[in-house]
Amino acid sequence: MTETFVIAQGGGPTAVINQTMAGAALEARKRHPGSRVLGALHGVRGIRDGNYVDLSALSEQQLRLVAATPSAALGSTRDKPDAAYCETVLAGLHKVGATAFIYIGGNDTAGTQQILAEAAGKDIAFVHAPKTIDNDLVENDHTPGFISAAEFIAGAFLSVDLDFRALPGIYVGIVMGRHAGFLTAAAAAWQQDEDSAPHLVYVPERAFSPARFIDDVREVTSRYGRCIVAVSEGVTAEDGRSVVENLVPPDRLERDAHGNVRLSGGDLGMTIEQLIHDGLPGARARVDTFGYLPRGNVATINDTDAREAFQAGVFAVEAAARGGGSVALQYANGITRPQLVPLADVAGKTKHLPDDFLLTDSNRISAKCKAYLERLLPRRFEVAKPFI
Repeated sequence: MTETFVIAQGGGPTAVINQTMAGAALEARKRHPGSRVLGALHGVRGIRDGNYVDLSALSEQQLRLVAATPSAALGSTRDKPDAAYCETVLAGLHKVGATAFIYIGGNDTAGTQQILAEAAGKDIAFVHAPKTIDNDLVENDHTPGFISAAEFIAGAFLSVDLDFRALPGIYVGIVMGRHAGFLTAAAAAWQQDEDSAPHLVYVPERAFSPARFIDDVREVTSRYGRCIVAVSEGVTAEDGRSVVENLVPPDRLERDAHGNVRLSGGDLGMTIEQLIHDGLPGARARVDTFGYLPRGNVATINDTDAREAFQAGVFAVEAAARGGGSVALQYANGITRPQLVPLADVAGKTKHLPDDFLLTDSNRISAKCKAYLERLLPRRFEVAKPFI
């Protein structure tokens, strides 16, 4: 029987998501000579609408070039299919004779695969392959896309710290991360010493108080003459709502198609800028929203990240042969390997930054978090400490 693999990409693009797609496509062709490999355009929407690119027709050289290119080459989607939508997707898979569907994405993508698997029976293998810069997939030590994005953040904060040593002031960098603070914590991965940036780290896992924030910034500025702050875009207030919801007027709030408050714009940055202006009048301050820049930066594609993403795609084909499930990158005995776990163990769940990754008495990362980041992000260069 001729095997037909369908591959799709969902959620936010990353620097290495195409490595996973290419790894799966090449492995399917190698393991099943003569098989068809179809890339669905814009995720499950492409399956629903019958829009595909024939990955079987591309040379290995072409696929490896795509693999080394950031963003989602097949196009992505934020669609979260309900039961009716999934029936349409299943019909589309059956129409092309799919024997396996590999969907590359985060926990929502795993959720879609679980719904489809439960509805389809066993004639199609449903595989979720991991992808997210947020590093928030349970069962994974870390996720493809995180290391490259984290390297961008680590380098940015090291560079900003050198800048603000020369011309002291207050700097706040707002980093992506709706529910998990791993990427924001990565701002501290390349700290030179105890007085290096970021001096303060605010993540969704800990309540954010505007008054306490101003006190913290004032104290750090008094101690070091400057204050560099990393803030997750998803920081929450003490009532559990996002800071954006609490501080931005309701008529200015933007929401996506699923009702989630839009965090990636400039509202939080403008709000924090106003907090500093009111609480620390006259201070030299700058607030930047990193936005999408870290997640697919061609200049900071990490070799380990690219290799592991490719291996996740290769293993996804093995996972299909074993009936489907979720591919998870797990770390043991100094080695990271892809393993197969049930879709239900990953779907709709969020891995949060552990409590002990932050110090209890300050907004700084702990030695345990530092060790985790150093394992994933060994510094590639040394810089001189300024004379000042």
